[in-house]
Amino acid sequence: MSGVMKRMGMIFRAKANKALDRAEDPRETLDYSYQKQLELLQKVRRGVADVATSRKRLELQLNQLQGQSAKLEDQGRKALALGREDLAREALSRRAALQQQVTDLEAQHQTLQGEEEKLTLASQRLQAKVDAFRTRKETIKATYTAAQAQTRIGEAFSGISEEMGDVGMAIQRAEDKTAQLQARAGAIDELLASGALDDQSGMAKDDIAAELDRISGGTDVELELQRMKAELAGGSGGSQQAIEGGGQDQSQQSQNQHKFDKQ
Repeated sequence: MSGVMKRMGMIFRAKANKALDRAEDPRETLDYSYQKQLELLQKVRRGVADVATSRKRLELQLNQLQGQSAKLEDQGRKALALGREDLAREALSRRAALQQQVTDLEAQHQTLQGEEEKLTLASQRLQAKVDAFRTRKETIKATYTAAQAQTRIGEAFSGISEEMGDVGMAIQRAEDKTAQLQARAGAIDELLASGALDDQSGMAKDDIAAELDRISGGTDVELELQRMKAELAGGSGGSQQAIEGGGQDQSQQSQNQHKFDKQ
């Protein structure tokens, strides 16, 4: 049972991976990666700004303490000049305490300044990597888009794409139906001509009528041939007689046909 479950799990993962690969667009993936790098760069820059702010605040405190230390030293000098040694000693004691704070703040200031320099350098390096990635990303996207367009054009010309395949099948079906209709129409014409099928419209001719039409057509051809011979012979009179003789023959044939119709 466990073997079947493992196999089913493998099949499911394989199909899911194939579906994801078909749905994945490399251009969207590259844009997403670039966006995440920009977010990381923004975090580093905010870190640099926070460290710089802390450093600046320490500098302000140092300046304030140094100012107070200088003031206490001046006050001690004045008290000593007035013979107030006790006040001078108190002023110097306070000044010594301030100096200890100044020393501690200076150490913190140096630490923050070092961290700021490190973060600034890291931000610059990360910015360079992000810029290089952006250039490469745009190059890959342009290449992918061109390859995709070229592939679609090639598929369209070769007819192997899904859309062109459907069009080709539709054309083939239309041609097959047209050929079938043409063959059917030709077969019906042959059957009507042979008399195997009756023409319900009454337009079909029987064998006798067809023969009479053929004789009549042959007579017209003979008359035209006689007229042309007469013109070549240069005798307009002979041509006229030939035409009249042909006309009499045609009249006689018409009378014979009329008698045949009465019978």
